[in-house]
Amino acid sequence: MNIAGQYRIDYEKDLNPAQQQAVMSTDGPLLVIAGAGSGKTRTLTYRVARLVEEGISPSAILLLTFTRKASAEMLGRASLLLDRRCEKASGGTFHSFANAVLRRYAEAVGFDRRYTILDRADTESLIGMVKKELGLTKKQHPFPRNQTLANIFSKAVNQDVAIEDIIYDSFPHFSDNLDSMLKVNEAYRARKVQHSFLDYDDLLVFMNLLLKENREIRGKLSSTYRYILVDEYQDTNHLQAEILYQLADRHHNVMAVGDDSQSIYAFRGASFRNIMDFPQVFPETTIIGLEENYRSVQPILTLTNTIIARAVERYEKQLFTRKSGGSTPLLVDCGTENLQSQFVAGQIGVLHRQGTPLQEIAVLFRAGFHSFDLEIELTREHLPFIKVGGFKFTESAHIKDMLAHLRVMVNLRDRISWYRLLLLLDKIGPKTAQKLFDVISAESSIQEGLRAAGKHNGKHESLKRIQELYAGMNVRSASVAESGEAVLNYYLPILKERYDDHPKRLKDLEQLLTIMQRYGSMESFLIDMALEPPNTAADDNLSNGQPDQERLVLSTIHSAKGLEWDTVFIIWALDGRFPSIHALDDPDELEEELRLMYVAATRARKNLFITYPSRVYERGVGLIYGRPSRFVDDMPDDILEKRILSL
Repeated sequence: MNIAGQYRIDYEKDLNPAQQQAVMSTDGPLLVIAGAGSGKTRTLTYRVARLVEEGISPSAILLLTFTRKASAEMLGRASLLLDRRCEKASGGTFHSFANAVLRRYAEAVGFDRRYTILDRADTESLIGMVKKELGLTKKQHPFPRNQTLANIFSKAVNQDVAIEDIIYDSFPHFSDNLDSMLKVNEAYRARKVQHSFLDYDDLLVFMNLLLKENREIRGKLSSTYRYILVDEYQDTNHLQAEILYQLADRHHNVMAVGDDSQSIYAFRGASFRNIMDFPQVFPETTIIGLEENYRSVQPILTLTNTIIARAVERYEKQLFTRKSGGSTPLLVDCGTENLQSQFVAGQIGVLHRQGTPLQEIAVLFRAGFHSFDLEIELTREHLPFIKVGGFKFTESAHIKDMLAHLRVMVNLRDRISWYRLLLLLDKIGPKTAQKLFDVISAESSIQEGLRAAGKHNGKHESLKRIQELYAGMNVRSASVAESGEAVLNYYLPILKERYDDHPKRLKDLEQLLTIMQRYGSMESFLIDMALEPPNTAADDNLSNGQPDQERLVLSTIHSAKGLEWDTVFIIWALDGRFPSIHALDDPDELEEELRLMYVAATRARKNLFITYPSRVYERGVGLIYGRPSRFVDDMPDDILEKRILSL
C-alpha cells in the first residue's frame, strides 16, 4: 500500500505493516489481536490521528479505555502527531461515558437526571442501613460485613451470575445465610431506586437498559459516534460488550484492540468470551494480528509462544522481534522454599553488581503470600524492594495478631503485643487491657501472669481460653513450629469472627507456619520478623517511585500486567500452586492460569528465571507438591534450560 505523500503523518515510516493495516482501515469491524509488547497504544493513537486527518469529525470518534488517564494520553499523543483537533474526540472509560449519557437520558430508565453516584463507602453505608432495618446486624451469626456484601453484589452484576453462585463458589461458609443476603440485596436495590442513587455498577446496568429499550436514543448515539475504538478488549465484562454492540448498531465501525492471551481478570468480571466471540457478533470482522514485539529478546518470545500454544482456545500468533542476542530462559528446581529465596536474592545481588539497576528487576508471583519467605531473605541481604499487589505479611492485621501471641512468650512485658491480643477478646477494651497488662507483667511467667489476671478480673470469660492456650504449652521447650501450631488453633475462631475472607487469610497463616519450621529458636524467628521493613505501602504505584530510591519490584502477576523489566523472576512455578490446586478441576480457570503464566513471562526484556521448590507439603489438602508447573514442564532444553540447585 503506497500512502506516501497522501498524509501529513508518514504512516509507512512510523508503523510496521500490521499496525499500518489497522490504522489505515476505515469502515467495518476490526479486531486487532495485539500481542504483548507489540505497540497497541501506538496503533490506537495513530488511528485516531488518521481518522481526523481523513476528514472525519472528532465528535464522531469515541475512544473507550480502562482509565481516563489512558484515553487522555492517547488523544494528547494523537494531537502531537497531527493537531489539536484530536483532543476533541470523545474519550474515557465505559463508566464515565455511561454517566455522561445517563445525565441526559436518565428519565428514560426511570431516574431523575440529578441522581447521586454512590462511591464504595456510600454503598457499604446503605447496605448497613438496610441490614439494620431488616434486623440482620446481630440476628444471624455469622453474617457478612457490609464490605463483603458490596463485593458479592458487585461481582454478581459484573460476572452476570446469580448471587447464589457467588456465595457457593467464594463464600460457602455463609451459605446458611443465603436467604437473608438475598433480602438485603433486594432491599438495597429498592432503596437506590427510591432515593435516585446509582452505584458504580448501575452506570453500566442502566446504560445497557437505556440502549436496549429505547430505539430512538440508541439510534441517535450510534449515529453520533460513527467510529468506536476500544482498548484492552479482553478485559471487558458482559455489560460493556453489550453496550458496545448497541452503540455500533447503525455502522459496525468498531476497532476492538486486545490480546486473548492476556485475559486474566475473570475474578473482576472480565469475560474471555467477548474477544473470542467478536467475529461471530460482527460476521464481517477483519482480524489483524500485531506480532512484532518491541520489548523482549527472541529466546524469551520463543518460550512465551510455546507456553501459550498449550491453550485450548486462542487466536493464532507468533511473537517475533528484530532484536539480536539474549540467553535461554532458566527453570530452576530449588528444593525448598528458603533455597528458592536464597537463589533469587543471590541472583539479584549478582545482577546488581554487574550493573543492572534494582528497579529493572522484578519478582512475580501468582498470590501475595508466595513472596513472604523471599521478603525475609531480601531484607536480610539489605536489598530494598517495593511490593505491589497482595500485602507485606508483617503489616497485615491477622499476621500481626499471630505474632503478638508469640512475642509475649519471649518478652512478658511487651506492652504493645499484650494490648493487641487482649483487645481481640470479647468485652475487653483499652482500659481493661491496661489493667490486665499491669497485673500480668508483674509476674514471672505467662502462666502465672494470666492466673493473676483471672483472679483480678474473673468476670471476663474470654480470658479462660488464652489461659488454656499458654497453660497447655511449655513455652520454654516447645519448638517454634509447635508454638505456632498452638497459637493458630487458638486464634482460628477469632480469625473467623473478625474476617469474612478468613479462608484466604488462613492460607497466609499456614504459610507463616511453614516459615517457622526452619527456625531453631523463637527469638531468632521474631528478630527476623521485626527487621526494618521497606518504607512503602503495599499499594504503592510504581510510576510514582522516587528516582533516588533504587528498589527492586515484588508484584503479583495481575498487578504487573502492562509493565516490563530487564530481568524477571517467576517464583513458585509449582504444580498445585501455579496453577492453583483449585483450578485443576475447572478447565476455564486452568486456561486463565495458563494465560497468567504467559503474562508473567512476557514482562521480561532480557533475562527470565522461573523457579520452584520441589519439596512442599500443602497442609490444607495434605498433599506433597514436587512437579514444576505444567505450563512449563517438559519444555525442550533449547527453549527452557533446566537447573537443579545442589544442597
